[in-house]
Amino acid sequence: MLDLELAQNQLVELGLGHMAELLDAKVSSATEKDLSYLAFLSELLGVEIESKRKRTYEIRLQTAGLPFRKSFSDFDFNFCPSIDKAFISELRSLAFISSATNLVLLGPPGIGKTHISVALGLEAIAGGFSCYFTTLSKIANDLSSSYSPTKMRKYTSPKVLIIDEMGYRPLDRMAANYFFDIISARYETGTVILSSNKGFSEWGDLFSDQVLSTAILDRLLHHCHVINIKGNSYRLKDRIKQGIYTNPQTGDNAKKGEEVEK
Repeated sequence: MLDLELAQNQLVELGLGHMAELLDAKVSSATEKDLSYLAFLSELLGVEIESKRKRTYEIRLQTAGLPFRKSFSDFDFNFCPSIDKAFISELRSLAFISSATNLVLLGPPGIGKTHISVALGLEAIAGGFSCYFTTLSKIANDLSSSYSPTKMRKYTSPKVLIIDEMGYRPLDRMAANYFFDIISARYETGTVILSSNKGFSEWGDLFSDQVLSTAILDRLLHHCHVINIKGNSYRLKDRIKQGIYTNPQTGDNAKKGEEVEK
């Protein structure tokens, strides 16, 4: 018993608390199974490794800043047939993250761009990659209010940076320059998953500078997959069916609102 307590204390001192907690039970199990010393050690180390992986996953998940936790199992591909499920499956291998390839999702609001981004973020975290979710407006407000290298590292250090809602408002020159710095710093080193309701030809207006826009696109699209999604807003699908809302992107409307009211 003294040997067991000594071993437990040594494991705690080494920072292997989970192994220390399970040591007694694992010793009994190893005796019953008549395991060799190496097999016993391997089993004990495996428990600690799995525990560390779970803790690391939870930390990465908490610091990722995801707005919700929805996976691809929650995504309705039937509602948005323009999305290539085979290509999404290819992205889920996370090979594009390993090669620091970017992903740009283009399309009107409500078609699932954010959901796809978050689902890929969850899988990236599960795959051992660091991830951070933000919006273009938050980046602009954060860095323009008080710039610091520490703040910049929040956007340049994660292996995966998800930037949502790009295109809802134009940036001033200072914010546009900071965004350029982020894209430049991540070029060929980290993956950007970006969603926008604006086509690339409109980005000059978004950054208030055509030359700067071209420089950003040059770095962003050099190693990049682009998914152009078409369709109606998922959030408004019932309203469109009822005819009380017309999607300005597609013009879809079953009936006029006043007819539905009758």
